[in-house]
Amino acid sequence: MDFVDPNDTVERQNQKLSRIVESLIRRAEHASAPSELAYAQFERAAYLEAQMLQQTRALERTLDQLSESKAQLGVANIAARTARAHLSEAIEAISEGFALFGPDDRLILANSRFCVNLRDVIPHIRPGLAFRRYLELVSQSDDLDLGHRRSPVDWMNWRLALHDSQAASFNVTLMGDRYFQTSSQRTASGGTVIMHSDVTDLIRVERQERDALMDRQAMLLQATLDHLDQGVCIFGSDGHAVGQNRRLIELLHLPPKLAGGRLSTAVMLDHLGRSTTFPIGFGIAELGFWMRNAARQPPIAFEIKQGGHTFLKIFGRHIPSWGVVMSFTDVTAERLANNALRDLNEGLERRVEDRTKALGEALRDAERATASKSRFVAAASHDLMQPLSSAKLFISSIADSSDDETILNVITKAETSLAHLEQIIEALMDISKLDADKVVMDRRPIPLENVFGILRDQFTPQAAQKGLGLSVVPSSLLIESDPGYLRRILENLISNAVRYTDRGRVVVGVRRRGNTARIEVWDTGRGMTEDEKRVIFEEFRKLDPGSSPAQGLGLGLAIVDRACASLDHPLTVQSTPGVGSCFSVSVPILDAYWTSERNRIDESPELAEPNCDGIIVMLVENDRQLRRALSLHIEGWGGVVVPAESAEDAVDLINEAGIRPDALLLDYHLGEGPTGLDVYHQISRRQGPCACRIVTADRSRNLRRYCADHGLEILNKPIDRAKLLDFLNEVSAAKRLRAAE
Repeated sequence: MDFVDPNDTVERQNQKLSRIVESLIRRAEHASAPSELAYAQFERAAYLEAQMLQQTRALERTLDQLSESKAQLGVANIAARTARAHLSEAIEAISEGFALFGPDDRLILANSRFCVNLRDVIPHIRPGLAFRRYLELVSQSDDLDLGHRRSPVDWMNWRLALHDSQAASFNVTLMGDRYFQTSSQRTASGGTVIMHSDVTDLIRVERQERDALMDRQAMLLQATLDHLDQGVCIFGSDGHAVGQNRRLIELLHLPPKLAGGRLSTAVMLDHLGRSTTFPIGFGIAELGFWMRNAARQPPIAFEIKQGGHTFLKIFGRHIPSWGVVMSFTDVTAERLANNALRDLNEGLERRVEDRTKALGEALRDAERATASKSRFVAAASHDLMQPLSSAKLFISSIADSSDDETILNVITKAETSLAHLEQIIEALMDISKLDADKVVMDRRPIPLENVFGILRDQFTPQAAQKGLGLSVVPSSLLIESDPGYLRRILENLISNAVRYTDRGRVVVGVRRRGNTARIEVWDTGRGMTEDEKRVIFEEFRKLDPGSSPAQGLGLGLAIVDRACASLDHPLTVQSTPGVGSCFSVSVPILDAYWTSERNRIDESPELAEPNCDGIIVMLVENDRQLRRALSLHIEGWGGVVVPAESAEDAVDLINEAGIRPDALLLDYHLGEGPTGLDVYHQISRRQGPCACRIVTADRSRNLRRYCADHGLEILNKPIDRAKLLDFLNEVSAAKRLRAAE
């Protein structure tokens, strides 16, 4: 048990303990009990004295700690007062107005520059001011310029909404063309710091610079308008001209007093109504209605006639925040030329009609004589080339989007077969040129194994499908020939060998005879009689008349015969009925000097890296599938495709949508009506020269000469992806170069 109350002071506890000790000693000295009791009481007194000393020491230590804590608290208070004084001095040294509101939205401190521009608010700025009361004082200040459409309540609600955000910055307009910027920022503890900065001088300088810039822009706009060959006028929302050029005065024969912005819509309508012939169905009343309601009307375009000899084309459009812009273009020369051309066309039509009657019979005779070739050339040049182009492009799109090795291998073989099919079709189209000696052969060194490797990959699956063995014996010879035509010759010979062999095998090899390599195609097929050997090289001649058209038109050996004759490659045939046949083609051998050319022969070029980002390509193609395939490729390379099905669609996109393409891909044959060349001329007359490729299967000399005379290049069908990508990369590079300049 405790003899003292621990809640008493140290002095009080000492007094109690002293009295207890004295009492115990007195009792010990005056006791009448035996000596043992006296001794026990003495021990008790000694024990109590020891406890008293221990408690005294503990109390003394506690007093020392309290004294030390009190001293530290005094130092801390002095440091806090010093820090607050330094903070006040620092805030006062800031050149802007500064105020700190606590988390309870009451003012903690502010410097003397806070609200210095709001003289009637300054007396109320003291610690404890509520933030809402501060906003009330500012909104009702005589120095605050609220404008004509804002009340103090509106301003205060707007400012309170900003107070909820983490940070805000805005300008406040004061009376007398003065301004200050308010910036507020939430603190980590939930308080708000507000800064006031006087920006009067800055805003005045910016206003002067803006006015000067607007003056310069107005001068530049006027100089630009005066430079135009068109008459241009800009009417504001009040119906008065805010800009016009001298050419407008000249074209409309307006009085000089109307120059300098004194023109209005009413004056223009009155002048046009007295001196102009409008088109039927659109007169001065309709024009006036459109000008009054232009904001809700589409653009207009029409022609008028002034006097008896001047034609003007008028185009009008509403521009938001400006008003109405109208342009007047003198098209008199164009209309006179059109009239003269119409008269000339009528005379030519009469002459053509007369000539047509005279040449009709001769033309029918010529058509009958060339019917077979015409059907073939027409089909190959368009009907065959169009789907072939689409197939090649779609297959290459699949290859670009797939990483599966098996699929890529299949696609590679499919592309190879399509490429071979393309070359065969081209050879068929050239058959008439071979007859007329119009084909220029590209004779060059060819590693024979390059050709054999392609043929081996191409025909091995076909032979295996029929259960035949196909052997293409490797060769290291370097020969001289046209690689495309030589491959077509051998393709036809091997294809016939596989087709007419029911069992056994087909062997392709080469025998060297001096400086000549004799390429031989052996088969174990049905063979031919002597009569059959004499007719197999005729057009449309097939040894099996009952075979389907899918097995060929009977033109393969006719092409072989003509191509060998043009290349000066002797062609021979040996055959025994029931045993088999052997066709051989003899070609010259080159020496080792030409081996350095091997890697350049008959190799498919790799695609360049696409670099077409952002270029606009107008594609005019009437075949829907080919148009879609080309669009997929160009967009995959980063280009933007504007597709059109006809010449009319393309011209409408240019005129109405204001599209300015970077490149044109124009199909030459667009059905009946204008051709791709006509589309190019219409676009170039409107926008100037543009990079262009004419896409066509027509390989006539006249078309090539016409395109060359006009600086145009041809992209033949089926379309070569590498050539197309090279063209688009060139266009993109030229565009970036112009942008850098």
